[in-house]
Amino acid sequence: MKRRLRMPESRWARIGLVVLNLAVFLAVWQIVAKQGWINSLFFPAPSETWQALIDGFSDGTLGEALLWSLRCFAIGMIAAAVVGIPIGLLMGTSDAAYSLLSPYVWAMASLPRVAITPLLILIFGFSQMAELVLIFLSALFPIIINCMAGPKTVDPSLLRAGRVFGASRLALYVKVVFPFTLPFVVSGLNQGLTRGLVGMVIAEIFGGNNGLGYVIQRAGETFESPTLYAALFLLVVISLTLVQLLRWLEVRVAPWRNQALDT
Repeated sequence: MKRRLRMPESRWARIGLVVLNLAVFLAVWQIVAKQGWINSLFFPAPSETWQALIDGFSDGTLGEALLWSLRCFAIGMIAAAVVGIPIGLLMGTSDAAYSLLSPYVWAMASLPRVAITPLLILIFGFSQMAELVLIFLSALFPIIINCMAGPKTVDPSLLRAGRVFGASRLALYVKVVFPFTLPFVVSGLNQGLTRGLVGMVIAEIFGGNNGLGYVIQRAGETFESPTLYAALFLLVVISLTLVQLLRWLEVRVAPWRNQALDT
């Protein structure tokens, strides 16, 4: 039988393996770029990308774009969470709410966000509001769908036991339904983050004059590939950071989920 490769059990060993992997990847990238095997117009060296990153923060181009994108993304994402979580939980616990709202939720969830960008620009113009609305709509429906699935996993015997002991409807939501749905809420936020980032970039590329998407669009038009790669690197860092923060949050608010996975 073939033996499977296993990750090291030590935390520092795993970190060392990741660092080694990245170092080898960057070294190969640098060699390929410097040898000219791929046109540097499309494939700049890591050293050139790093220099473009430093220059972009030095002259304020990337710094201002990063702050703009983060601010718009935070506003749109918070609004989507505030609206989407209650609606999703309501649809998961009420058949009437599900029947009333599900056609609109599923229709909007299946609609590509890029398709409504021209409509938002027509309504709001080339403004920050168009970007905020697109981020909001991109993140909203994954959150609703995941939160909607959460209450359906609650053990009915727990709800019956709560009613026997005189728990009110609000108490059942707080003490029983919501703790069971927390992993689904976190999963919805996770998907909402990625969809929201996509919506943010689309809005800034097609209808914005600020942000990382705008930097990417301008760098592509002027053939400044190191700047384009630098902006893409910042987007990757933002995405990975937010995903890791959500994983940390899930461990804190729903530790039983990880214990169940370990067993």
